Amino acid sequence: MTRIQTVACETGEARITWVTSRRTAPRAVLALGHGAGGGIEARDLQALAAALPALGTTVALVEQPWRVAGKKVAAAPKTLDAGWRGVWPALARPGLPVIAGGRSAGARVACRTGRELGAAAVLALAFPLHPPGRPESSRAAELTGSGLPTLVVQGGRDPFGRPAEFPVPLPAGHEISEVPDADHGFAVPKKSDTGQEEALELIVSAVTGWLERLRDRNPS
Repeated sequence: MTRIQTVACETGEARITWVTSRRTAPRAVLALGHGAGGGIEARDLQALAAALPALGTTVALVEQPWRVAGKKVAAAPKTLDAGWRGVWPALARPGLPVIAGGRSAGARVACRTGRELGAAAVLALAFPLHPPGRPESSRAAELTGSGLPTLVVQGGRDPFGRPAEFPVPLPAGHEISEVPDADHGFAVPKKSDTGQEEALELIVSAVTGWLERLRDRNPS
């Protein structure tokens, strides 16, 4: 079941697409922001929205004001953070932990703001560790400084940072899960041993298992 909610922010009007289950009572909310080059139609976001509500996690797909306004170029990081902060109060549900998440630029926003906003954890999909071909321009500090339990799901051939490029060891509470042969959008080549549907299943499985571990550590 889906429902669309508009939220007025200081940076413009944002939009939340709520995806819930009619049969399963939610135990958490997972808020997912999109990247700088696309919206909530991204394959990883849609796969999670399709699978998680039936497993007890309501998914809130958040569209930043720049995207809602129809602009083609993403706003600056500070503006993205401000938009996320403006949406956050609308994500609260009585008695439910809210997990901050997103893909690419959305993952960076979640890492930068999750702790201050009171998120229970952070999900970073396709975290852009560095610009393609520029590993010296690392954004690792944003990820390692999240201050919250954090799961990174990363494509094995992501030009923005392959799993082997991430800091070792990651801080306590941080985990990384690899999707073999996947690129930044979690697309896999036809010649790969990992098919496209299998790649999406790996993402869903990694996130589902992580959410279960979070619940086991923090039973309600």
